[in-house]
Amino acid sequence: MFLPFFQTLRAARIPVSLREYLSFLDGVSAGLVTYDVDGFYYLARTAMVKDERHMDRFDQAFAQAFGGLEAITPEQVLEAAEIPPEWLEKLAEKHLTPEERAEIEALGGFDKLMETLRERLKQQQARHQGGNKWIGTAGTSPFGAYGYNPEGVRIGQDTSRHRRAVKVWDKREFRNFDADVELGTRNIKVALKRLRRWARDGAAEELDLDGTIRATAEQGWLDVKTRPERRNAVKVILFLDVGGSMDDHIRVVEELFSAAKAEFKHLSSYYFHNCLYESVWRDNRRRWSETIPTHEVMNTYGPDYKCIFVGDAAMSPYEIAFPGGANEHWNAEAGQVWLHRARTQWPDHIWINPTPETQWRHTQSIQMISGIFEGRMVPMTLAGLDRGMRDLGR
Repeated sequence: MFLPFFQTLRAARIPVSLREYLSFLDGVSAGLVTYDVDGFYYLARTAMVKDERHMDRFDQAFAQAFGGLEAITPEQVLEAAEIPPEWLEKLAEKHLTPEERAEIEALGGFDKLMETLRERLKQQQARHQGGNKWIGTAGTSPFGAYGYNPEGVRIGQDTSRHRRAVKVWDKREFRNFDADVELGTRNIKVALKRLRRWARDGAAEELDLDGTIRATAEQGWLDVKTRPERRNAVKVILFLDVGGSMDDHIRVVEELFSAAKAEFKHLSSYYFHNCLYESVWRDNRRRWSETIPTHEVMNTYGPDYKCIFVGDAAMSPYEIAFPGGANEHWNAEAGQVWLHRARTQWPDHIWINPTPETQWRHTQSIQMISGIFEGRMVPMTLAGLDRGMRDLGR
């Protein structure tokens, strides 16, 4: 029954052995998971994936083998989303009239509002499509999925469509960039090589062939010379935008990430979404539970590091300019505050944008971030990377 799944995993270059596959079948036969898609997924991953580097490939193979999700009721969406109360409070301020807000306060405040919302969900037994009030699909209501509203809140939709949502209630899962991806071209590596600086330090343990030949010729006998081992002295910290509109650029960013891993011995990388805020993360599978304070990152890596941001800088201007403007959480400080701190901490910095440079002038947020970086935004082209490496190497 699950043999095609096993073959799909092998085709995705996941090293699954027959023993691991049989262990997975034993778990299924023992009834460890029954009518539980999430449990089945974790059982399969636990049994057949032994290296975290292969988890992204496993997710893709699992989706290919078991496409489709069970139906989710509105009540389940509300309970699973873990909606932050401050989001609803801000939305209430924006979308309710003063009379409606006064009525809510008379009813008992925010707690009563949440209770009323749950009652409305119970009343809305059927799927609602179209319209501008109910939580549903294909309408103009500010709440729901697969519709259009210039400043809405997306609920229960697997991916972005118009990219106009101010807030997203779904805890989307982003996958890590694969550092082992095969490069389509070696030119990216060639461009990154411009940043490499070789320094001589450590013990004198490397044979200096040219010096030995010169000294032997001068002395008339064999005079062996050594020199300190050559080491790559450049240190790079890499911040990668992931998810949302960056899904369009996964391939080229993976190529850049893979090339950077190969070229720079001292490379540390972190993920963020849209703009830099108070926390970042190393693993997108744990981005909700294992974040790292940005202040801690700044205290860990000194100003001798070269700082590279990679992102399309496409977002709501609110996310850059205002507290609370972040797409997926409530940020106490505006994104531009954190970007200025990063520029101050790492004076050698650039922003690499995978969006074609000819389109930058059409997006306000790109203009804003380019201004924050004082023009040190370069396109993800060979010429752009070459220019960026020259700027960092000065």
